[in-house]
Amino acid sequence: MIYETVVTTLAGDGAAHVAPMGVRYDDDAVVLMPFKPSTTLDNVLALRCAVVNFTTDVRVFAGCVTGRRDWPLVPAERVRGARLANSLGHAELELVSMQDDATRPVLRMKRVFEAAHERFAGFNRAQAAVIEGAVLVSRLRMLPREKIDAELKYLQIAIDKTAGPQERQAWDWLVEAVVAFHAEVKS
Repeated sequence: MIYETVVTTLAGDGAAHVAPMGVRYDDDAVVLMPFKPSTTLDNVLALRCAVVNFTTDVRVFAGCVTGRRDWPLVPAERVRGARLANSLGHAELELVSMQDDATRPVLRMKRVFEAAHERFAGFNRAQAAVIEGAVLVSRLRMLPREKIDAELKYLQIAIDKTAGPQERQAWDWLVEAVVAFHAEVKS
């Protein structure tokens, strides 16, 4: 099973990087599989750590795939890193091993610190729709236009029925990105 999270890492110069990423849990390990090339991969290999953030603020997911990566961060407790200031909780990780791959290396990480910061109120269908939409936007160059358009049309139903202001803002960013991409491809 893959869980949608936000991974934060630092570069050697201290620059923070925020990226949505599906993670898996394997026994006590947290498994990250970033695509090559990626800033997340470079940062984890350089500093041998990362922070997994658990958030229902789907603006972070939509924002990152539409060029909005500047989210409030606070220092991590035990690793050289930072976490989202508004996360519900986070886990600080250290790299145990890497299995290289031409496309997606497998990074096995161990938890060295975990904390809960806010209460989880439950799932909202619009939040799930935004996350799915963010995945589609991250794959605009890989998927056929018809598939993207059909899936976004279906996801729009959950937005229309259940979204709050944050989900609507995130959805608008995604729709703008798709429109801009299609206009770029047309020209």
